[in-house]
Amino acid sequence: MNTRIFASAALAAAFFSCAAPAAHADAAYPTRAVRLIVPFAPGGPIDQTARIMSQRLTELWGKPVVVENRTGANGVIAAEAAMQAPADGYTLLFSVIHHTVLPSLQKLPYDIEKDFLPVTLAAVYPIILVVRPDLPVRTVQELTKMAKARPGKLSFGHSGYGGGTHLAGELFKMQAGVDLLAVPYKGSAPAMADLLGGHVDLMFSDAPTALPHIQMGKLRQLGISTPERSALAPELPTISESGVPGYEAYSWGGISVRAGTPPAVVAKINADIVKMLKDPATQEQMLKIGAEPKPQTPQEYAAFIRTEIEKWAKVVKQANIRMD
Repeated sequence: MNTRIFASAALAAAFFSCAAPAAHADAAYPTRAVRLIVPFAPGGPIDQTARIMSQRLTELWGKPVVVENRTGANGVIAAEAAMQAPADGYTLLFSVIHHTVLPSLQKLPYDIEKDFLPVTLAAVYPIILVVRPDLPVRTVQELTKMAKARPGKLSFGHSGYGGGTHLAGELFKMQAGVDLLAVPYKGSAPAMADLLGGHVDLMFSDAPTALPHIQMGKLRQLGISTPERSALAPELPTISESGVPGYEAYSWGGISVRAGTPPAVVAKINADIVKMLKDPATQEQMLKIGAEPKPQTPQEYAAFIRTEIEKWAKVVKQANIRMD
């Protein structure tokens, strides 16, 4: 195991082991409204996930959980807002993949590992590798073969430098040993429009954006980015099993709180969110928006964050990624 991952997980384990003696003191949490700060605008999968969770937690806790959208700067503004709140568990940050990519791209006013405590991963958002239907490939292996025969000629559209769909493509290039031309757009919608129009050859698309076009025959799906087959498209093989072993890239969202939040409060939030995410009704709601519930312990989430930071740091360096 990577030494830094072990150390991070060990620190989290030591911290949260202190929770039990103080549990009774915080058993009444929450006694008032809770804020859930979301780094993206209303309407997208992250926001929809947060609103499902806020509704379920409001029902569970008997206190309102209010979603607050603090957009801008790829999640920095949301993290800063959470940093300014008291460390009491009444402000939750919906942490996202950007919070583990940005440390490799710019100087930040916070440290996502030191200034925040991990509570749990909430959901992952699988990415589907899709191609225009007239591209003569039907499998990941065939795409890889074509790309190696035509280095730099095949293009993939993405939603912007440093975003999930861009990073997924760059990681694929690294692990498959191919040279693809990355074409940036300002969001997934224009990237998808150009793929449908035949202006780019392929895309690593979030599932909700890709699936309607796949079902109408306007796109061909080749593989999914998760390490195991997804409930969103169980018939679709993973990219990892299709010739790129170990490939794993997806957007995700989880819950973090300010460092200094009482351990018993963190443990209570974790236990209740895990319970909620394991509820079949919640799972059904989330799958409908392209989110796969993935509850974790705080220790597991700490290790996950460390792994993501290290993985994307390598991709950013090798691909020479710069922010727009």
